[in-house]
Amino acid sequence: MTTKQTSAKTLEPPKMDEKEFLPYKGRTPDIIQRPSRNYWQQAFSKLKTNPSALISLLIIIALVVFTLIGDKIWTVDPYDQDLTQISSPPSFNKKALVIPDKIHYQPIIQPSKEEYTLKTTSSGMSVIGTPTTQFIAFKWQPVAGAKGYQIFRHEYLPQHIDDLGVPLGENEGGEHVSYLDALRLEPIDYFYSIIPIFDEGQSTQYSTIKLTAMDAIPLSDAVELGIIPIHQKTNYLGKFIHLPAHPLGTDYLGRDLLARLIEGAKTSLFIGVLAPLIFVFLGMLYGGISGFLGGKADEIMMRFVDFIIALPFLLFMILFKVAFGIGPGESGIFPMLMALILLSWPSVARLIRGQVLQLKEMPYIQASKLMGANVFHLTLKHMLPNVTGLLLVTLTFAIPSAIFTEAFLSFIGMGVVPPTPSWGSLCNDGIHTLLTHPHELFFPALFISVTVLAFNLLGDGLRDAFDVKMKEDQR
Repeated sequence: MTTKQTSAKTLEPPKMDEKEFLPYKGRTPDIIQRPSRNYWQQAFSKLKTNPSALISLLIIIALVVFTLIGDKIWTVDPYDQDLTQISSPPSFNKKALVIPDKIHYQPIIQPSKEEYTLKTTSSGMSVIGTPTTQFIAFKWQPVAGAKGYQIFRHEYLPQHIDDLGVPLGENEGGEHVSYLDALRLEPIDYFYSIIPIFDEGQSTQYSTIKLTAMDAIPLSDAVELGIIPIHQKTNYLGKFIHLPAHPLGTDYLGRDLLARLIEGAKTSLFIGVLAPLIFVFLGMLYGGISGFLGGKADEIMMRFVDFIIALPFLLFMILFKVAFGIGPGESGIFPMLMALILLSWPSVARLIRGQVLQLKEMPYIQASKLMGANVFHLTLKHMLPNVTGLLLVTLTFAIPSAIFTEAFLSFIGMGVVPPTPSWGSLCNDGIHTLLTHPHELFFPALFISVTVLAFNLLGDGLRDAFDVKMKEDQR
């Protein structure tokens, strides 16, 4: 008995102080809590984790700054023509030789037969004066029995007689053994070829000379552009001067491409932003009313939406131009806006209607109704905040679509037409000189592509940020 009692006493749990069982009794525990965030804070926090969306947002901000204050920084008039730099590539520190306004050129008459050695082919081709972008003059030795000479120009070295380039003209009669070329020259290498013509036909032999055109500007043009002072203009003849810089080059009329892109951004972004803002608002209003009413009214309103969606956009664009009296060669900015607004809102209305129909069945909406909330309270406190994210995503996708539509219509001549610049009309101008001067098409196409891509990537980021189901799945 004694042994059992002793063992039982040793198995009893030790007595512990009451404070050990109640460690927080009489004092406040240290509780770590994360501050609660609302719907917009969570969306913005998620958007910051998307690098492509953030970069796109910065690009869009840069485009807005480029549009609003670009003409304050780059003050070149987009309509001024610099005929000395037609279709010029991008340049910053371009020099040109100042030459007289009038070309002093006298055709060289071939000497009599006693004054030259009879030859069967033209040879001894040489340049007259200095070859410049204003004119190039050259001469050659006459050919015995030649009734004339055919002149060709090529930008590459000819390989055979069928590869001499562009025919510039023909010296008939065989009297002149020189030629003056003033046909839109550029500061590049040119290969001039001469073929003598006889009574029996054209010769099979030719001679070629390589000449490099130097940038030049007439004296009066330099004074008119303000490059040299008028009272010292004669001191600059035969000297080199710096031409105005064109960072993105010039177009086929010598207009600065950067200035026209800035001016065109105002047109393209005005149409691309204003039209979506209006038709997204109309679609939100129409779709919200339709979804909120429901029943027969909703069905009738959505049948009207189906009818609008079935209308062809291009046909109504043409009808609007006719209705507003926009003739050929006139910019149809207002008809384009009307067509975009009147025919684009139904898709937004469908999205908002579906969202409102879903929200109507939510428990907190039903609870608000039971508590006596009116339509204004339900719309302002519950409906609108829950569709705002969808509206922002829809808007970011609608803007690039409108920009691309404007560019397409201007490209085919149905939208903005010259001289009013827009990115689409600049692409239309640049397509004609794509093979010879690709920069005229490359830069406006680049601005359109970057803008559309930036808005699309930002729309993807906003869609992910406002997606509640995605947040729940990540939890």
